[in-house]
Amino acid sequence: MKEVIKTVLKKRLIIAVGIFVTVGIYIYLLTLPSKIIGTIIDLLSNIAQNKELITEKIKLLLIITLLCLIVRIIWRYLVAYTTRFFEKTLKDKLFGHFLKIKLANIQNIKNGELMSYFVRDIAEIRGFLYRILAQATRIFFITIIATYTMKSINIKLTIATLFPIIITTIVTIILKKHIEKNFIKSQKYFTNLSEYVQESTDAIRTTKAYSGEENQFKKFVKRNKILKQSNIAVDTYSTLLSISVSVCFGLCYAITIIYGSKLVLNNIITIGEFVAFNGYIDLFHGPISWLPRIIYNFKRAQISYNRLNNVFALEEEHLKITAGHSANQIKGNICIKNLTFNYPGNLDCILDNISIEIKEGETLGIIGTIGSGKTTLMNLLLRLYPIPKGKIFINNQDINNIDLTSLRNSISYITQDNFLFSTTIKDNISLFKENFGDEEIKDSTEKSMISGEIRNMSEGIYTVIGERGIDLSGGQKQRVVISRAFLKKSNIIIFDDTFSALDNKTEKSLLNNIKELVKGKTCIIISNRISDVKDADNIIVLDAGQIVEQGTHQTLLKNGNLYSKFYNQQSSMENDSILN
Repeated sequence: MKEVIKTVLKKRLIIAVGIFVTVGIYIYLLTLPSKIIGTIIDLLSNIAQNKELITEKIKLLLIITLLCLIVRIIWRYLVAYTTRFFEKTLKDKLFGHFLKIKLANIQNIKNGELMSYFVRDIAEIRGFLYRILAQATRIFFITIIATYTMKSINIKLTIATLFPIIITTIVTIILKKHIEKNFIKSQKYFTNLSEYVQESTDAIRTTKAYSGEENQFKKFVKRNKILKQSNIAVDTYSTLLSISVSVCFGLCYAITIIYGSKLVLNNIITIGEFVAFNGYIDLFHGPISWLPRIIYNFKRAQISYNRLNNVFALEEEHLKITAGHSANQIKGNICIKNLTFNYPGNLDCILDNISIEIKEGETLGIIGTIGSGKTTLMNLLLRLYPIPKGKIFINNQDINNIDLTSLRNSISYITQDNFLFSTTIKDNISLFKENFGDEEIKDSTEKSMISGEIRNMSEGIYTVIGERGIDLSGGQKQRVVISRAFLKKSNIIIFDDTFSALDNKTEKSLLNNIKELVKGKTCIIISNRISDVKDADNIIVLDAGQIVEQGTHQTLLKNGNLYSKFYNQQSSMENDSILN
């Protein structure tokens, strides 16, 4: 986080200096009108004699007013430009960091919490930066320039008038602790509410299907009420700060009027100087009201900074390809030796003493019960989680010694979640890579048996699909995702429960195309259906994280164990379907 801020400051250091200089000029110009008006008032005692001088002062007042407007526009633009640049840079860095964080570190971050980082936390920091550049700089120059100018009129009157500001500052320091405590609670409740809304919107179909709207609404109201109460507490202390400022400003005026009038009557200061002094006090109205808000925003920004700092501290994957490595070097010889694995922070063993050997050009089928570790095994082949050394080898190289970019470029992994982005079909197949042409995309859709439906769409491969591919059926989603395997030229291809939403006819034709695709390449097919894996060169059966059977389709059927049980169950279901 510190490095991000340093980067922004270095890139915009000249602009920051420009803001500081223009604000200083602006505040100096603001002190001149009061002085000029005071001088004019003193000159009015003899209008006939001072008429020409009064006219010059009025002209000067108009020029200074115009200069104030010009300088104000300049520094306001510089402040807005700098803070928005900071916001954009921080969002870019945060998003880029999220894409690189190790999966084991990011999997516990919920969507609602993630959105609060991008929306609320960054907004808090940008808002504080804005106040520093737009308000703190003015407080600094007003304190120096206005105080010096007031002192030149009468130092005793200046000290007496500014005394309430000191008292207000002490009160502000006391109240800010309560603001910080309640804001932390508010931030926590806001995140909880965001996560609940995100989860509810994702599950809206299920909620409607089971008439769960009323219960969902009640839970939302309860969470929203807690957030409201927390925000009220924050607002209450903020209001106390504002009231303190108002009282302080009223005291400053009261002291000026009472003590200043006495000085005028005693001929210590002139009426013009008295008027000018009141004008200088007006300059303090902004700083007095801004100061508690800046302190309040500082505490909020500090909390948001710490939250973002914790995220930036999460370890990233090392994706850079080192010299001597390339994707083409990684072929399909895979060897897994006595692999035992459990997820970080979880004591339950997911994979227990797994040993597999897949030669280049072979197809491995993996079948097993739900939760037996099939997908976990594939996640480890992609090094999505830390792997002990000496357990997984590709081309006789320990997988930990292979560059992640090179490794993942050599593997096409078609996942079971069929995730699609709310963009064009072309971008969903190419995954936003621009090195694939339209003809290559269309060819991949032909082989994945989805081209006919795409041609019937309004914009073909440029048709924009809804969020998570909501405009497509389950089978269409799967075939769009499978198109990625036909497009990406990889030496290792993994299908993870990819054909579950396809009808038997489409699945059969697609599997024939996949046979052509995987010729000479290593293929792993994970499925709960025998029909998907029966033609594999070797099949392993997983149960509770262990390999309980291994062999060809015919061999496993003869054994009469778990694989045979799956086969009989599925055959019975298919027969029942035909009869019905």
